[in-house]
Amino acid sequence: MTANWTRSDHAVVAYAQGLLRWRWPVIIAMLMLVAAAGYGTQHLSFNNNYRVFFSEDNPQRQAFDRIQDTYTRNDTLFITVAPDNENVFDRETLTAVAELTDAGWQLPFALRVDSITNFQHTRAELDDLIVADLFADPAGMSDAEIAAAREVALAEPVLRDRLVAPDGRTTAVFVSFQLPDPEEDAAQAQAAVTELASLARGLISDYEAKYPGIDLRMTGSVAMNNAFFEAAINDLRTLVPLMYLGIIIAMLLLVRCISSTLATVIVIAVSIVTGMGLAGWLGIKLTSPSASAPTVIMTLAVADAIHVIVSMFNAMRRGMNKQQAIVESLRINMQPVFLTSATTAIGFLTMNFSDVPPFRDLGNIAAMGVMAAFVFSVVLLPPMLSLLPCRKTPAEHATTVWIDRFADFVVERSNALLVVMALASLTVLAFIPANELDDEFVKYFGEEIEFRRDTDFTLENLTGISQVHYSLATGESNGVSDPQFLLKLDGFADWYRAQPGVVHVNTLSDTFRRLNRVLHGDDPAWYRLPDNRELAAQYLLLYELSLPFGLDLNNQLNIDKSATQFIATTENLSSVKLRALIADSEQWFADNAPELATTGIGISVMFAHISERNIRSMLGGAILGLVLISGLLLIALRSVRIGLLSLLPNLLPIGLAFGAWGIFVGQVNVAASVVSGMILGIIVDDTVHFLSKYLRARRERNLDPSGAVRYAFHTVGLALTVTTLILIAGFGVLSLSEFVINGTMGALTAIGIGIALIVDFLLLPPLLIKLDRRRTPKSESSEEPVYAS
Repeated sequence: MTANWTRSDHAVVAYAQGLLRWRWPVIIAMLMLVAAAGYGTQHLSFNNNYRVFFSEDNPQRQAFDRIQDTYTRNDTLFITVAPDNENVFDRETLTAVAELTDAGWQLPFALRVDSITNFQHTRAELDDLIVADLFADPAGMSDAEIAAAREVALAEPVLRDRLVAPDGRTTAVFVSFQLPDPEEDAAQAQAAVTELASLARGLISDYEAKYPGIDLRMTGSVAMNNAFFEAAINDLRTLVPLMYLGIIIAMLLLVRCISSTLATVIVIAVSIVTGMGLAGWLGIKLTSPSASAPTVIMTLAVADAIHVIVSMFNAMRRGMNKQQAIVESLRINMQPVFLTSATTAIGFLTMNFSDVPPFRDLGNIAAMGVMAAFVFSVVLLPPMLSLLPCRKTPAEHATTVWIDRFADFVVERSNALLVVMALASLTVLAFIPANELDDEFVKYFGEEIEFRRDTDFTLENLTGISQVHYSLATGESNGVSDPQFLLKLDGFADWYRAQPGVVHVNTLSDTFRRLNRVLHGDDPAWYRLPDNRELAAQYLLLYELSLPFGLDLNNQLNIDKSATQFIATTENLSSVKLRALIADSEQWFADNAPELATTGIGISVMFAHISERNIRSMLGGAILGLVLISGLLLIALRSVRIGLLSLLPNLLPIGLAFGAWGIFVGQVNVAASVVSGMILGIIVDDTVHFLSKYLRARRERNLDPSGAVRYAFHTVGLALTVTTLILIAGFGVLSLSEFVINGTMGALTAIGIGIALIVDFLLLPPLLIKLDRRRTPKSESSEEPVYAS
């Protein structure tokens, strides 16, 4: 048989023999390499700020940064207060809100605290404008005073549907912060968020204990940032151990050899340490998506080890000793294992085209881990296998007999399978358009996350948490007092309030209406905009001078009063509806106030655009990945016909995965925009291993297509089945992530991998039999018994 060996076969055999001859120095050198790479893990840190999902050149992020630089920063905590008696205006609840408001000022980095108790209520006394807390001292207020203040709160546009429910069932304390910039010091920013979240939870626990009849819930961007961190940590604590357990059980069932299982676990561990260590050396910050890298590396690393180990045992069953079997295993697996590792790495590296930085980081870490797994599988694993004892050669699996029978079925029914697979594929592909892109950032977290539960409660019982910000510029200093500008601002507010899904509008025009009424004897007839610019400017100046420190108008006005911030709060609208709302608002400006034309922005708006932007950016990456992977296969397989034929089983599963998702789920998030390249890199593995064995049978054994298909099934069918099941299990475990983006990515990948095995087993062999018609020697026979190698 050696007569049919290629030059690379002889080179691999020489390498393997030298590797086993110098096994101890090799093992020591590898462990030193792991230690050097792993030392970089000390440089790993988390960046849990939501801004990390948006690159610095992202136009939505740039627009939001401009608004944040102009007005008050938007790092917030929103504490919802829900008394059991569903009346926030009883004395006890008001006292709790007042105390919680005061406590909010004591939190680190606090800039401003707003609630119904410290709302700056205005009234006129003679020529003076009196501005004071609406509920200055709830404990000392009479029932009549509380009732009067209640009427004010429920009628006030600034408060109603934002800080108090229309029926008075719930209220909130809203705290704004100036946090450290994560771009300047990610560790300090992370520590600040963690500290704030911890202090806020402690505060909530204390007040719930002090006021047992009151339920407190925490949401806002600070709580969301902390949820990103907690989801990542929880995944590392639960998913990685769960995956390790699954791999150990699967390996024991497959090879029935504890030492080989131990060697596989070691390869997995050093691959993870190397990948994460290199990430630390490169200064990559961990985020919720990139924190899934250990699970991804672990899942992919086990596949390389399984192919080496299974082939070793196959050779031992044919009479080779362990050393010979290891050499033979490396000979037949070096090329396919390298190809699968390289194509998988290419698939992950295409994620560098992503518009979302955390996905780039995940792709780079996974690519480094995958290539490390290849190195350890062909450098560290063989010496370990030669040293570790395995008392007896595991008997041939009964499933191998089943695989042979399955191969006979595929060969005998090849024409029928082509028709069935074609019809089934077309049917499933037809459901791809049923998928709808939707990135509601609240739903990025599973319901087991406290932030998700508290946010859902707030949405159902008080207000929305999605805000759309507009900076409306007049073009002149003090221009916000211009009656014509105020009329257009007020018209924009009226239009917004009429839109479906909008629950609250915060606009400066409401403040001018209130001041005009108060300074005209609180006559409701004067609840309108002032029609004199000088008078409006005086109202505004008088009001600003009356406001206490920390409750000024910096969140609504820029320094020279040439622009004002307009904020609309919405329900948790889908990405499609939110983008449509923004587009409609831009049309309103075009029709009614072209000189004020601007676009709405906010955290929810940024996420609403993330999938579309990412799909556009990933398109080039997917094409490049396909070209590189296809070129690599054409060169390695040394067959243009087979290389081109491999495109179908490599691309079809991606489409089928999205079609199946459209049938059973129908809603995808930003994960869908990066998963195609990742799936392509992974599912190529099955095709490569099957085709490499098929071509060996054609070239070394001179088998016809049917016999070569049987040979490929016999030699690699079981390993492909087991590795696929492990990959499905690994990405299935990832689908359990508390961070829904990771969960979607894991589920889609698992579906794609499963479909890929079906395609490689039921469609690829019939295609080979049908299309690979090149001449073969007369002595060959498809009925020739197949022997493993």
